[in-house]
Amino acid sequence: MNDVTPGAGPSRRTFLGMAATVPLAATGALTLGAGTAHAADSAYAMVYFTESNTMLEANYGLHLAVSQDGLNWMPLNQNAPVVTPTLGAGGLRDPFVMRKQDGTFVVLATDLSGTDWTRTSVNIHVWDSTDLRTFTGYRLLKLHDMSNTHSWAPEAYWDASRGLYGILYSSVNSSGHNVIMVSYTTDFKTTANPQVFFDPGYDVIDGNLTVGVNGVNYLYFKKDQTLVGARSTSLTPGSFTPFSTAVAHGGTEAPTVVKSLTSNSWYLWGDTYTPNGVFYVWQSGDLASGTWTALDQKLYTQPLNSKHCGIHPITSTEYTNLLAKWGAPAWNRLKSYNYPSRYVRHAGFVGRIDEYPFDPFPDSQWKLVPGLADSSAISFQSVNYPTRYLRHYSYNLRVDENDGTSSFAGDATFYRTAGLADSSWASFRSYNFPTRYIRHSNYALRIDPISTTTEKADATFRVGY
Repeated sequence: MNDVTPGAGPSRRTFLGMAATVPLAATGALTLGAGTAHAADSAYAMVYFTESNTMLEANYGLHLAVSQDGLNWMPLNQNAPVVTPTLGAGGLRDPFVMRKQDGTFVVLATDLSGTDWTRTSVNIHVWDSTDLRTFTGYRLLKLHDMSNTHSWAPEAYWDASRGLYGILYSSVNSSGHNVIMVSYTTDFKTTANPQVFFDPGYDVIDGNLTVGVNGVNYLYFKKDQTLVGARSTSLTPGSFTPFSTAVAHGGTEAPTVVKSLTSNSWYLWGDTYTPNGVFYVWQSGDLASGTWTALDQKLYTQPLNSKHCGIHPITSTEYTNLLAKWGAPAWNRLKSYNYPSRYVRHAGFVGRIDEYPFDPFPDSQWKLVPGLADSSAISFQSVNYPTRYLRHYSYNLRVDENDGTSSFAGDATFYRTAGLADSSWASFRSYNFPTRYIRHSNYALRIDPISTTTEKADATFRVGY
């Protein structure tokens, strides 16, 4: 969540930590041990909203993506929302997903559409879901009774010592700076006992909590456009102490800590403090160290135009069922191997690689269709100009209208091979000039003979989303 300068705009200085004013429903005991029942988690789900450079892709509905490694993501439903808020502001930011103790999911999100940071709300959006294929019980949930302040970036956790869920969110305290609050609930329908969870004496937002790692709980948050961690051996409000080395890539917010399901690695996702939204990832082998190393961008790919995500593990069956319900994208994007911040796109109908993000973003979306000259090969059909295909002309690549000739078909047909620089990636050999491959040179795309290490890297791409 983008924050604002403390004290700017209408007064938001309100007292936090007041007595509970929202009664807690008596719903009986909760089912425990759901974490053990899902020990077979082998994939991940991500929730997010979308924005892009010119806001062409500004969409404040709930978006969903899946991943098998927690690093490379496949947006579902063609990167369109799977459900859209209709209450409150009529849009969401900062969605979060969690598996509850009974094995079902709850989705929380900030009640805010767009970028009007002056708008205040005591509510958040809530959905229930058994499987992330259907979303039911949509409602606004009141977190506190304070006036003239917000309820940003809600996240939840299970507090076993209380037998309650805690909902963390960012609001402004009596000194005029953001703190991380907590309100408690049994059912995500009513809350009680709103109070300050973490206030280090300076502006903090976007709290992300990892519970019970070797007896320690870790809270990551945004401070001065950097990501910082605090820790505590309890979940008692006020018990967390900052300890980690700050990380950032430019202005960074929205920390999300994710455990690898196949190794001892932890990943810290952060979102750039801009409307276009670029995620960066840091890696650590030990949360207790408080140190993180930036991960090579070759190793991860965010969903197209995604902003402020929430990530949660799911089972292989849930992964398969989500794909069956929402479908894989009908398009791909191609990431450069040696310039992994850049993607293949057309600009002025000329093929090139440019740094993500950019608008019009559909310039980088391609349908990999059977080759026009050989159906065992492929052709790259433009998504936003579907009568045009990527083809070579005088060895330079451009996006031209298919004129139906055999010459055009040959120019627009390529054989996909193992990546010349990395066999897990891909390279593309020309159909009618079989000694030449698609590569970039000074960011422009062309077909050339490939021999050197640099040329092999130039000619290697990741086919993803």
